[in-house]
Amino acid sequence: MPTLRQLIDDGRVHVVDGAMGTMLYGRGVFLNVCYDELNLRRPDLVRDIHREYLRAGAELLETNTFGANPLKLATCGLAGETERINAAAAGLAREAAGARAAVGGAIGPLGVRVEPFGELSLAEARAAFQRQVCGLLEGGVDGFILETFSDVAELGAAVAAIRGVSELPIIAQMTVGTDGKTHYGTDPVAFGPELVAMGVDVVGVNCSVGPHGVLEAVEKLARVVSLPISAQPNAGLPREVGDRKIYMASPEYMASYARRMVEAGARFVGGCCGTTPDHIRAMVGFVQSVSPRHAFDMGTIPPPTPAVAIDPVPLAARSRLGAKLADGRFVTTVEIVPPKGVDPGPMFEQVRQLKAAGVDAVNVPDGPRAQSRMGALLSALMIQREVGLEAVVHYACRDRNLLGMLSDLLGAAAAGVRTLLIITGDPPKMGPYPEATAVFDIDSIGLTNLVSRLNHGLDPGGNPIGEPTRFVIGVGVNPAAPDLDRELKRFAYKVEAGAEYAITQPVFDLEQLDHFLRRVEGFRIPIVAGIWPLVSVRNAEFLANEVPGVSVPGAVLDRMRAASAGGKEEALAEGVRISREMLDAVAERVQGVQVSAPLGRVPVALDVLAAAPIEPVPGRGYTPPT
Repeated sequence: MPTLRQLIDDGRVHVVDGAMGTMLYGRGVFLNVCYDELNLRRPDLVRDIHREYLRAGAELLETNTFGANPLKLATCGLAGETERINAAAAGLAREAAGARAAVGGAIGPLGVRVEPFGELSLAEARAAFQRQVCGLLEGGVDGFILETFSDVAELGAAVAAIRGVSELPIIAQMTVGTDGKTHYGTDPVAFGPELVAMGVDVVGVNCSVGPHGVLEAVEKLARVVSLPISAQPNAGLPREVGDRKIYMASPEYMASYARRMVEAGARFVGGCCGTTPDHIRAMVGFVQSVSPRHAFDMGTIPPPTPAVAIDPVPLAARSRLGAKLADGRFVTTVEIVPPKGVDPGPMFEQVRQLKAAGVDAVNVPDGPRAQSRMGALLSALMIQREVGLEAVVHYACRDRNLLGMLSDLLGAAAAGVRTLLIITGDPPKMGPYPEATAVFDIDSIGLTNLVSRLNHGLDPGGNPIGEPTRFVIGVGVNPAAPDLDRELKRFAYKVEAGAEYAITQPVFDLEQLDHFLRRVEGFRIPIVAGIWPLVSVRNAEFLANEVPGVSVPGAVLDRMRAASAGGKEEALAEGVRISREMLDAVAERVQGVQVSAPLGRVPVALDVLAAAPIEPVPGRGYTPPT
């Protein structure tokens, strides 16, 4: 019985199997079924597919466990069955392989982002992977195939999980897009040496693109690694045929490219999405006559030069607001919402009033309450060019994937946007279009990391971008969060990621704010308090009951009820008095305020700001991390 170690060490070319999901779908298993659970529910079906690949000539069978980690299984209520599902899958592949093929335990990504672009820590990722690894070992695998990873750090956590309990060989495969790079923009010439340094046994590429793209990746890997290389492309890119996605690459086409991959340096070839036993059978016929390529002389090509982070431009030199924050001076900003239509004229008039009053900056929210309005980035650019007042752009993670955000931010930096407030964003169900979908590719912590890297001259994949961006990085924080410990934990992550100031949700409870400030004293970044002038008791009740993250004490509600009995003007006057009292109280505690203009009424916000201090706030300036 050949083992994976023997296949790696014999110096010959070997063929891996093809897609499991494609075959299961072709057998009538719907996509809403947990394919990993079929190892328990329909073992004969899974075993038969393994045997078909074996008859086609595959020398390495992958277990049906691509998504069998506890995080993905939890979405089906099966996290507790992780070890059992993996052990069963390994047993089925082992039974089918007999003495004719080796068995590799298939491990895919966790399905959530890991640090620094996600909330899951690398230690938590390692623990999740290790549960899957233990199940696969129990079932009798010969080694492991880590596949379809787009994040080198996450793959590293999987390798660490394996090495914590086993010395069996590891095939480590990243996935690239049509641009030849990973989702984070990492090129094979960069990730190849990184995988080698992790101590894996085979380095490769699989999925996402067809044979042509994988061949190009193999050619790049062959220039920078001396380990065996694997290649498992999709059967081309899928096309929409009716209501189905069909992979169009024929077995002959796939096989011809398998031969080219071997000639380029691959020693393990197989298939991913869309491939079938027919594709594998054709590959076997094409590669049997090809001799493995001679080992590459690593001494003839220097290793790629690692990208080096550039020191960011000092905070005080990035913008006027950044300078005031760095100096510890009190900052004043007013939030106005962009227009719902295409006419920016009324918005410009509001901002002119703010500039004339000496306000430091205007805050431009990004689709608050999931409302459809003019985009925050473009609104901010028009404001700065038309009026000349610095804009604080609220940038939400809801509507764009990571690549879209990167494109937006690079363009915004080139156009002169300097100050950001990074927020996760309100879900679409809160707005007038509840059927709209949300992206949430990364959250505010991940985006803070991304922007901080741009300020250091690097993209998410660690590639240099040339001149670094000059963003002043702000984040949101909620002193009234129901789970304050979790809020503070996330706030700590944001500061660690590179946040340089924070703006709170509207503050109506001074005792609550004091408790929060005591908890964040060691965070070393300026806090700007949100101030929201109430205009009526209905407005106060709405904020108290229907706006997440806002806490309005009973005493404030009582004051607004009493004032509203005297009419609208008295209610508004009372709302202004409450806001001025709050501003006066927080001025010694924070380094600035963001005052909302209720219903677009800028004079109300300016009336509140009349109580704002202008002297520096001792001990409240930004302290760069050491």
